[in-house]
Amino acid sequence: MTLSYLEFHAAFLCPPILALGWLAYRRAESSQARRRWSRRVGTGLAIIVALAVVYTTPWTNLLIPQGVWWYGEGVVRGTLWHTPLEEYLFFVLQPILTALVLVQFGPPGSERSVELGLKLELPGRHRIAGCCAGLTVIGLGWELLSSGSTETYYLGALVLWAGPILTLQWAFGAPYLWAIRRFVGVAIALPTLYLWFADRLALEWGLWIISETHTTGYALAGLPLEEALFFLATNAFVVQGIVLYAWVVERADELPSVDDLRRIGRRSSRPVQRVETNRETEPEPNPDADSADAR
Repeated sequence: MTLSYLEFHAAFLCPPILALGWLAYRRAESSQARRRWSRRVGTGLAIIVALAVVYTTPWTNLLIPQGVWWYGEGVVRGTLWHTPLEEYLFFVLQPILTALVLVQFGPPGSERSVELGLKLELPGRHRIAGCCAGLTVIGLGWELLSSGSTETYYLGALVLWAGPILTLQWAFGAPYLWAIRRFVGVAIALPTLYLWFADRLALEWGLWIISETHTTGYALAGLPLEEALFFLATNAFVVQGIVLYAWVVERADELPSVDDLRRIGRRSSRPVQRVETNRETEPEPNPDADSADAR
């Protein structure tokens, strides 16, 4: 069976997006809380889609010319840079699909963060721990990429690419993500499993081909390890990003106001002003007086 990349979108992404979108609309009408949750997911999704296109575009345009993967004959309609136009469309459709899965489970419970005392101003040690976990991912990716082995090239490039996003998300809100880990885990797992299935079929049908030279050879039910990790990582980006955005909106009253920021700015500039004032009032050295003292 041979499909074009656009037909793949029409067959595997558009139907669940339309179905989940209809369900999300119906659920949003059932209560004020769900309506508010849907709006937050929608706004967060718009931000995530923009970031996904900007962040993923250089990465795919680096790996495709290296021969990490390529596309079957006649599968794509055209390319922009080295990436098919349909791939850019996927950068948009995947976050939409994942966000629509996320919205079905309703808000994770605003009471949960209040109950656990999870304010936006987390202890520094929690942020450091989340940051260190993300930096570990970056270090692992760098090690795999710089090992000199072509077999770990795709895996290393993927892990290194994922590391900075995970570092930011975990440093900002790891305790909150952990507190609602079941909610987050299910929201990540369901679209990931579905996209694993769709990608496995696409590989079997020859829509795209993954290089054996640039991969480890490990597979999950016929799906290369690198492909499986890609969908897991990108869905984690989407779910964690939207959940953290909703958390910030929920506790927006804890954010510093413009007046607070101005006061902080004035406070931080005072020591500098004092130093400059002291320098201005310090008497200039008098060479004549020094000479007289020497005599």
